[in-house]
Amino acid sequence: MELNEIQAQCAQAAAEVCDQAKLRAGDLLVVGCSSSEISGEKIGTHSSVEVAEAAFEGIYGVLRERDIYLAAQCCEHLNRALIVERAAYERFALDEVNVVPQPKAGGSFATTAYRRFADPVAVESVRQNAKAGLDIGGTLIGMHIKPVVVPLRISLKRIGEATLICARRRPKFVGGSRAVYNENLL
Repeated sequence: MELNEIQAQCAQAAAEVCDQAKLRAGDLLVVGCSSSEISGEKIGTHSSVEVAEAAFEGIYGVLRERDIYLAAQCCEHLNRALIVERAAYERFALDEVNVVPQPKAGGSFATTAYRRFADPVAVESVRQNAKAGLDIGGTLIGMHIKPVVVPLRISLKRIGEATLICARRRPKFVGGSRAVYNENLL
């Protein structure tokens, strides 16, 4: 698959998630991305900075236009730490950790975010402040989204060869059998 196709697919997926999750300026979107899976390989085996850069450009371009923060999840070798911009770090009062992701220790997508953000900060957790997310290739992002996490069905099922799973949060239901719920929050 061509890099421009990967970028276009990622931009489309990010836009659809933002729209369906009703994200607003200042919200946080988490992305886990396996460049290996996009290329048709097993996660963690063929990290590609070029593929990750195409994915990042597609997603980040959409988020910048909407003033939505990106949290780029690192791989399990860095305990799924995240790379955010300093403004997100400050807005959500996150805890900084000292690590610089690399393609084989953190992943190519997080490495790209670290290189492209104007002022990147590595954080241990976003404290479930993400309102939605894209999981490209089985990277397991659900832990970063505020409960209750529900799947989003968008038009794309894959980015390159990687399975794409999208999710958003919805407020918890409270009450019992007589409770009435706001349909706009479902």
